[in-house]
Amino acid sequence: MDYLADLKKYTTGPDEDVVAAMEKTYRLVLSQPDSAVVSYSDSEELERIKKNFLVRKLGLTDTDDLDGGLEAVGAKMKGVHRKNRLTVYYLLAEHFGKLDVLR
Repeated sequence: MDYLADLKKYTTGPDEDVVAAMEKTYRLVLSQPDSAVVSYSDSEELERIKKNFLVRKLGLTDTDDLDGGLEAVGAKMKGVHRKNRLTVYYLLAEHFGKLDVLR
């Protein structure tokens, strides 16, 4: 999958170094059809993203309006049934100003 091309649909000038680092970090997750996409209709999955990605990986807290970030990214990708996990993660990190954490 061309993650840069996918990201360019939602943001201008995605950082290629960050995308490359994310591809390497999440290679195993992205290689599995079920885990390569995010289901915004699954509240349990969104809770896992908040706990494992936003809090553990990006170092955010509940005071950072995690739900608001998820909603903002969901709104950007509205109409996309199969939301690519790397794209969602990148847009979340961008939303919270945490792209440097993913390098």
